Amino acid sequence: MDVNLVPLLPVAQVVLAALVVMLLDLFFAEHEKPLLAWISIFGLALCAVDAVLLWGSREGAFADTFLLDNFSLFFTQLFVGAAILTVLSSVRYVREAGIHEGEYYSLILFATAGMIVMAAANDLIVFFLGLETMSVAVYVLTGIWRSSARSSEAAMKYFLMGSFATGFLLYGIALIYGATGTTNLTEIATYLLEPQEQWPRYLSVGGLLLLVGFAFKVGAVPFHFWIPDVYEGAPTPVTGFMSVAVKTAAFAAWARILMHQLSPLDSDWAYAVRVLAIVTMTLGNLLAISQSSVKRMLAYSSIAHAGYILIGIVAGEEWGSTSVLFYLATYVPVTFGAFAVITALTERDRPKEEYGHFAGLGFKRPFLAMAMTFFMLSLAGFPPLAGFTGKFHIFRSAIAAGYTDLAIIGVLNSLLSLIYYLRVIVMMYMSEGGVQGKSLAESPSLYVAVALATVATVYLGILPTRAVEWSRIAYSTLF
Repeated sequence: MDVNLVPLLPVAQVVLAALVVMLLDLFFAEHEKPLLAWISIFGLALCAVDAVLLWGSREGAFADTFLLDNFSLFFTQLFVGAAILTVLSSVRYVREAGIHEGEYYSLILFATAGMIVMAAANDLIVFFLGLETMSVAVYVLTGIWRSSARSSEAAMKYFLMGSFATGFLLYGIALIYGATGTTNLTEIATYLLEPQEQWPRYLSVGGLLLLVGFAFKVGAVPFHFWIPDVYEGAPTPVTGFMSVAVKTAAFAAWARILMHQLSPLDSDWAYAVRVLAIVTMTLGNLLAISQSSVKRMLAYSSIAHAGYILIGIVAGEEWGSTSVLFYLATYVPVTFGAFAVITALTERDRPKEEYGHFAGLGFKRPFLAMAMTFFMLSLAGFPPLAGFTGKFHIFRSAIAAGYTDLAIIGVLNSLLSLIYYLRVIVMMYMSEGGVQGKSLAESPSLYVAVALATVATVYLGILPTRAVEWSRIAYSTLF
């Protein structure tokens, strides 16, 4: 039987780049190791080109358990973009922290490959393979700063909590397989078209366990408790990568598996997801206010944004689903850009993450302060930036679906978030002291990452139409 390998092209490109980086790391001298970053970027760029050229394709591999469609290609571009920004912001950071470049960059590439598999999986076993490929790589990345006790502690917490969440997912998959006799999502969806009276009772339990596993991965309350410590302890570029790429991968799988293929089970968990959305965004914002560390504040902020995205999932239908994809597209550059600015403040191997460290940054490093201002205003939902358009589409989808109360709660939470987002801006322009931060000459690649994130933040806010249309096309291909 002929095997169609075209759907594997984007993920194969990333895996090949990871293997090349690992191999060259053995032969490069110490002063040549920074070249590994540019080799990684080259491999990721080739994958991005593949994703653009293959747009509009609809093919499957291995009996359609792995799909190449606009949905998977849309998320492939987001994952690759996040990985490129991570590598760019890491070039000087890993040298100063004494992190081995070859291991670091190859793990980022392997994690990206796992995310692509998650978005393209049409089988629960294939999805699980992608999930574990991503998770194991990110576990190691969290603790890769071996001289930092904080990093090691974060890696252990992440590993334990991640393993716990994986247990829920596996048990849910086992129950669904036991009920339907298959792990293929298309076949499961066909089975669910039968009258509910014929479903085994434990099928719904399997679906709820999947929901719990996904809630762990996206950081929804009450499954969020690992996020602040893990985000604070991990190397800052890795924290940025986790906060955007890992969360995006989890929501990509949620959209394909729970919102689409298992949609007949919506009635079993619709109320639960609604409650999750309200509690997640409210508690995330309330806890963010009390933080003294900007990095921990952004960790709780990411929890709140998971709550906003859950509003789109509750709304469902085309508008809700499209708004989820578009919100993720806006979330990637904005949030990663904020973590990149924190990376720029690091002095040698000493993180500078407190609010006080941002004091006077507007006069010492005007570009970094301007970029951070854009990111904070965007996360708060100020027009005409990306965060505003993302929230606008999410809240509009909720109103269109009849969930006006969710939209109102979301708007009130956005107003609540102003307290801690504006505090960063006040510190940068109305206080003295703080740290100097890296200059353009010291870390040009980091400034490129911040600049790219800033441009995307402004572009997606002012001209969102094309990105919204891509989001709509990407989700519509699932049907």
